Amino acid sequence: MTEIRKIAPMEIERESFRIITEELGDRALDPEKAPIIKRVIHTTADFDYADNLYFSENAVQLAKDALKGGAAVVTDTQMALAGINKRTLEKLGCEAFCFMSDADVAREAKEQGVTRARVSMDKAARMGENVIFAVGNAPTALIRLRELIDGGYRPKLIIGVPVGFVNVVASKELIMETDVPCIVARGRKGGSNVAACIVNALLYSIDETRGAANMNSDSFINNIDCKYFPCHKTAHPEDFNCLFCYCPLYMLGDKCGGNFTYTETGIKNCTDCMVPHSRNAVQYIISRWPEIAERAKKTEE
Repeated sequence: MTEIRKIAPMEIERESFRIITEELGDRALDPEKAPIIKRVIHTTADFDYADNLYFSENAVQLAKDALKGGAAVVTDTQMALAGINKRTLEKLGCEAFCFMSDADVAREAKEQGVTRARVSMDKAARMGENVIFAVGNAPTALIRLRELIDGGYRPKLIIGVPVGFVNVVASKELIMETDVPCIVARGRKGGSNVAACIVNALLYSIDETRGAANMNSDSFINNIDCKYFPCHKTAHPEDFNCLFCYCPLYMLGDKCGGNFTYTETGIKNCTDCMVPHSRNAVQYIISRWPEIAERAKKTEE
């Protein structure tokens, strides 16, 4: 008989993320993007997302800023809407919507001979620009968003992860071509569950009371009493992690993965690097620990 592991309910998610981290092996994920990538893998059991997820420049921080600013979240399916953690969303003063079942949307779509997804994007755009779109099903939603963007509309973020075959890849490319912040699953993969879990990953990166990436309070320290705080320039001191006052990655030299330069005398200058001071630095540094241990071993020899 197949053996079933006994594990406490509250430990299942934590163990799942441990397995994901283990199976990713030595692969170094960007510490800001890692919680989102891992949660998508957790939702789908598909490690292709470690390669397929595209993030526009500073998309994660801009999305978090938008959520902190009370942005509305608009989905293209009731399934995605149902999957978003409403309690965490409400803590930030945000609300989620799906207009696909609205009578006016259905009527207008029928009159125009277009999809309800397309019309629902128009209805969402009338709410203003403080909107995050989470599209997991309809390429026509992304196509319409691109048309609105070309007309001057600028939402806070587009999560473009529709799944399928017809116009799916092309619609995602249309969004990646814009200057609007976006997180996109390149290729045919995606789905409403992926759209919802990306929203949740962003929420959990803000609310440390929820989410496997932030379960331990000892993974983040914001030491505002330190006279050097923050010791690296940042526009978001509330997210500055002081846990690693001295960077364990420094010894990896030019393989550390950080934003560094060398002085004229050959000293490594990490003034502009935020890798060890990001909110999710622990995950990234743990993923590099085998390299650190190997370098330390060679140093001892």
